[in-house]
Amino acid sequence: MAIELILMDNVDHLGNVGDKVKVADGYARNFLLPEGLAVHASQAIVRQLEARKAIVEAKYQEEIAAANEVAAKVAETSITVPMQVGEDEKLFGSVTTIEIARLLTEEGLDIERKLIELPEPIKTLGVHEVPVKLHKEVTATLKVWVVKA
Repeated sequence: MAIELILMDNVDHLGNVGDKVKVADGYARNFLLPEGLAVHASQAIVRQLEARKAIVEAKYQEEIAAANEVAAKVAETSITVPMQVGEDEKLFGSVTTIEIARLLTEEGLDIERKLIELPEPIKTLGVHEVPVKLHKEVTATLKVWVVKA
């Protein structure tokens, strides 16, 4: 059974503040309502939401500005990963998001590995451009140099 709710905060893959959404009863009861992310739809709530919408929008813009600052630093950064190679320049192992995140931390950028969008581990020498999704609207490109150790 579906319940109609009004979102009090932006919820990924569902909607933004003020949106009326229909969700499964369990999702509403177990997650959205206890976390304060949504409330049951009513006229009084709609009026309260108008005031809150401006606050949430300002917070959202601050998040984007902060993500843009970090994106500029990431774009200026390039990391070098020394790897052992065998015959025909094939790598022993591969470069993963864990390794990239560790090297970024050494460079002074504390970026979680789940933000690094590496579709598959890097298995070749050379320069690779790796996207880093810092916000749903902000993605930076990191240059990763894989060289012989």
